[in-house]
Amino acid sequence: MKYVIMIHSNPQPWGHPTPEYLPDYQDMPREQRDRLYSEFEEMLGELRDSGELLTGEALGAPESSRLYRWDDGKPLVTDGPYSEAKEHLAGFFLIDVDSQARAEEITSRFAGPGETVELRPAMWPGGDD
Repeated sequence: MKYVIMIHSNPQPWGHPTPEYLPDYQDMPREQRDRLYSEFEEMLGELRDSGELLTGEALGAPESSRLYRWDDGKPLVTDGPYSEAKEHLAGFFLIDVDSQARAEEITSRFAGPGETVELRPAMWPGGDD
């Protein structure tokens, strides 16, 4: 089963890794941040080695996005971001796991101070898995 893990964040200024720009992380001692980064990289390595991590990408600043909506029978292009929300999609990871329970176990390891992590099943073509 494929799932997308989406990392929502609100760093100001925008940058990656996003935790470097979040007050919750900036307030931590450097040793604690280094430990968290090390544990995260170790987890990614384990997921790559097991074949569960298919891909992942950091995304550019929300202000760099372009939105395409259908209007008056044609696409209407506007600058992003599309919402007034403070949090924006910072990046994603695509995983392929045996169960929703495993996807939830993995996703819980992505959650960090000041960030929101969303887990959503991928559907292709038009159905589960």
